[in-house]
Amino acid sequence: MPEGEAGLAASLLGDLDARLAAADAALARAYPGERPGRQPVHTVYVPADRHTAGLVPAYGAAALDLLDEHAVRFAAIVGDPDLVARVRAKLAAEPVEDLRVDFEDGYVGRSDTDEDADVVRSATALVESGEKGEAAPFGGIRIKSLEALTRARSIRTLTSYVATLAAAGADLGHWVVTLPKVTSVDQVEAMVHACDVLETGLGLGRGALRFEVQIETPQSILGPDGTALVARMVQAAGSRLTGLHYGTYDYSAFCGIAAEQQSLEHPVADHAKLVMQVAAAGTGVRLSDGSTNVLPVGGAADVAAAWAAHHRLVRRSLERGFYQGWDLHPGQLPTRYAATYAFYRQGLSRATARLADYTRHTMSGIADEPATARALAAFLLRAVDCGAVDEAEVADGTGLGTADLHALADPRQADPRFQE
Repeated sequence: MPEGEAGLAASLLGDLDARLAAADAALARAYPGERPGRQPVHTVYVPADRHTAGLVPAYGAAALDLLDEHAVRFAAIVGDPDLVARVRAKLAAEPVEDLRVDFEDGYVGRSDTDEDADVVRSATALVESGEKGEAAPFGGIRIKSLEALTRARSIRTLTSYVATLAAAGADLGHWVVTLPKVTSVDQVEAMVHACDVLETGLGLGRGALRFEVQIETPQSILGPDGTALVARMVQAAGSRLTGLHYGTYDYSAFCGIAAEQQSLEHPVADHAKLVMQVAAAGTGVRLSDGSTNVLPVGGAADVAAAWAAHHRLVRRSLERGFYQGWDLHPGQLPTRYAATYAFYRQGLSRATARLADYTRHTMSGIADEPATARALAAFLLRAVDCGAVDEAEVADGTGLGTADLHALADPRQADPRFQE
């Protein structure tokens, strides 16, 4: 470039850097990219009065027993003996990835005295399971909402549970609070304040407490002014917010959907989840689909029908970019892992080949772009994280290591402008 043009370009660049400095800082703050680390494939909800230190291995054993009882029907749904073997190994080694102890809708008819006792007992059980190496790798509690009628009980439970964990020296690194039935940005801001106060009062490090927002009211999707309040909630929560979880049945009921038609695939559910998806994109806030209340219990035909429906719904969520969902019963664990593993294993060879062609600048039948390369790398990282594929399979297919995949999946993590 001639000297005159270079000088002009440099001068213009300086002007634009100054003009866009505030916008650059706002972008880095509000949209830091994907949250690093593993995302669990599900959240298992258990009522607080049923939570025990041995719950996770008990769920794994119950899931294996059901699978053994209906082995032929399960094999027919899965259609791949290798996948069945992988599911069995998962259920034996790590049956629950994320456990949420529920003090809200799943925990009903309890007095304050009962709840106070269950808070301490459940928190103590969580510590005990961790000491035995039997805890789920991720966990948390769902408190009652911050609406006026349940606010006092919600905060009492939250304070006592966190205090019990803190007194025991529990690691809160993968522990979160689920905030349900959110109807305003003010409630999210109040939850941020509550975390601040609890951290100070209980001697926890800054940022030790994090929470999820459960999207189960129409107000959280569309505010009275016509704006998507969930987007404002994400920004109001800042780095404390880890996820948005869709609440299938509350949201559907609020929208007037008859009970028989309420499901993860109803149009009102798809609309809400699409809004959630756009609001969370690029923020580091993860998404979780909801649950199905059709449980694999009863006779053989009932179990098989529930399994088939759950298997299909899990696959549907994965195909739509929801890589996590709720499970309500140990019998849902086999199909959760079967559908998840099939999703990743069936896409493995294509993903590795496309990413290898991209990184080697090889011309093939698909002209992938950087955005697609990011998606391919993220797909493979998720596949490894959940145990669907092995690191060696990915390395053999792409010639890339885990660090290479992370750099491709979110190149902004290496950009100092996007670092805290």
